[in-house]
Amino acid sequence: MHADTKVLVVDDERKVRDALAEGLQLEGWTVATAASGGEALGWLAREPFHVVVLDWMLPDQDGLGVLRDMRHHRIPTPVLMITARGTVADRVAGFEHGADDYLVKPFAFEELVARCRALLRRPVPGAGVRLCCADLELDTRSRIAVRAGEIIPLTPMEVDLLEYLLRHQGRVVTREMLWRDIWKGEGEDASAANTINIQMARLRRKVDREPWPRLLRTLHGVGYRCSAPAAVPAL
Repeated sequence: MHADTKVLVVDDERKVRDALAEGLQLEGWTVATAASGGEALGWLAREPFHVVVLDWMLPDQDGLGVLRDMRHHRIPTPVLMITARGTVADRVAGFEHGADDYLVKPFAFEELVARCRALLRRPVPGAGVRLCCADLELDTRSRIAVRAGEIIPLTPMEVDLLEYLLRHQGRVVTREMLWRDIWKGEGEDASAANTINIQMARLRRKVDREPWPRLLRTLHGVGYRCSAPAAVPAL
């Protein structure tokens, strides 16, 4: 965990914004707040944060617009999106715009803290290791993925997923393992499974797009496996 964790809370409702800020400060974290997308992007341009808690509905531009601008300007800060919009299509839209996790209102504050902590529990970059599978490479120091010489734009959560799969290359990785080790959750449920499925689908669309041979495989009812094309028959 970061010694001085800095969190940016973005919500246009003052009561919600202040309540979240007060609660997160009680966790010992430094908190800045923003009431609009423009204000949030201003904060992010000036200072580094460890995590952003971002509301979907904002007065000037919605949370998806903020996410799009963040990722366009290569701001890699993990984002926890909070919203009343809880359909699968909404979750997919959030993840496709660069969200790392998604929390539907109303929610327990303890769950928000737990999800923030999960986003904060990423390994601190060290000397770095180059992980490979066929023509796919991931540099764990720079967190840059390359396939067939082409850089693949990945969100922080997608990098974590890819690194985990590459470190377990050739072995089955269950959703329970991913929920425990990536999201730091306990007791995988339907919501957890849905979140993992969406994130894996997004990662696969980037890493295994045509005409590249498929490396990430779904073992239905079992989990996932990363392997070179010749190692495992196609399912």
